Amino acid sequence: MAELRPQLSAVEQRVLGALVEKQRTVPASYPLTLSSLRSACNQTSSREPVTDYDDSVLRATLKELRDRELVRAVWTGAGSRVVKFHQRLEEHLGVGEPELAVLTVLLLRGPQAPGELRTRTARLHPFEDRAEVEATLRGLAELPEPLVVELERRAGQQDRRWAHLLGPLPEPVESPSPSVDRDVVIAAGTDVRDARVLAGYDAAAAGYARELAGELEHKPFDCWLLDRIAGEATGGPVADVGTGPGHVAARLAASGAAVVGVDLSPAMIDEARSRFPDVVFEVGDLTNLLRPRAAAGWSAITAWYAFVHMAASELPTVIAGLARVLVPGGRLAFALHVGEEVRHVDELFGAPVDLDFVLHRASEVVDAVTTAGLVDIEWYLRSPLPDVETPTDRLYVLARRPL
Repeated sequence: MAELRPQLSAVEQRVLGALVEKQRTVPASYPLTLSSLRSACNQTSSREPVTDYDDSVLRATLKELRDRELVRAVWTGAGSRVVKFHQRLEEHLGVGEPELAVLTVLLLRGPQAPGELRTRTARLHPFEDRAEVEATLRGLAELPEPLVVELERRAGQQDRRWAHLLGPLPEPVESPSPSVDRDVVIAAGTDVRDARVLAGYDAAAAGYARELAGELEHKPFDCWLLDRIAGEATGGPVADVGTGPGHVAARLAASGAAVVGVDLSPAMIDEARSRFPDVVFEVGDLTNLLRPRAAAGWSAITAWYAFVHMAASELPTVIAGLARVLVPGGRLAFALHVGEEVRHVDELFGAPVDLDFVLHRASEVVDAVTTAGLVDIEWYLRSPLPDVETPTDRLYVLARRPL
């Protein structure tokens, strides 16, 4: 019989983590062949560190795991000669879905903060909030044979991280990379964050519009992408959410799109209407975007820096919500800042504010788009334009709702 809390080598951790993950996220292709397992172990997204295990290493690891009853070999279909592999870690640990989701991500990515875990477990189990993740971790730590442990905070880290106890803990390093908790922006609740955002942009609307309403004149890539989106909408309705002073919506309209600009801030909508009177603007919440009045859905939705105040864990739900109100074949396009930081500002274009700006991680953003079921994903990363933009890298994502 395999041990209740097995001690796994680094390769065994990756193999079992990959099998559990794929069982949940792509059940139609599970159990995995050796080739599929190799791809799952060595994929370059959602893995830390990235590995390059070959078949001989994986065969030896699978044999060891089979001997320990942590993996079972199966043959699917009558007369099939192709062996596939099924994980048995779940049955040995005897934990529920939330607990297994947390352990899986810890196996695949190493020690992490609760906010990171909430974001990265979205495809495995939808945690309601950070508190639910923390409660799950506490439960695993308080088992008679604990499965996780809370690590001491080290220099450069904003939050304490958690590690699994299914194998040796990683050796501490002298200069760790900071662990950014992008869920800190909703630590007091989404209502509090939303109220700060609304108050901040109402206060800063005039200065914001004065400084940024003409910024697209200096941004050829943005103009190219917006013109492309307008053309691909082929006359169907387009929503520009988080429209701000309306310059993105105005560019879309100038390129022939039937566009509506939507923003949470009434003061921003007033600025947009005064500057671009021929474009339709409405006060609204992008997290509750309705379908257009005279169509089955939007032909395209743009969101230029509309996600800058959102926690990373919110992105999958927000993007999925926007995808649902697209017509089949409709496009979602957005831009945001990327990096390893959450920035707090007390002043914005001369107005006092209380705002946190989230620099997202590109791989997590693309994962959120994939989780939403969008296809034909394109993404572009560019550095800031000198003397024109805030000095952060920018990620642009373009995707399509399946036909």
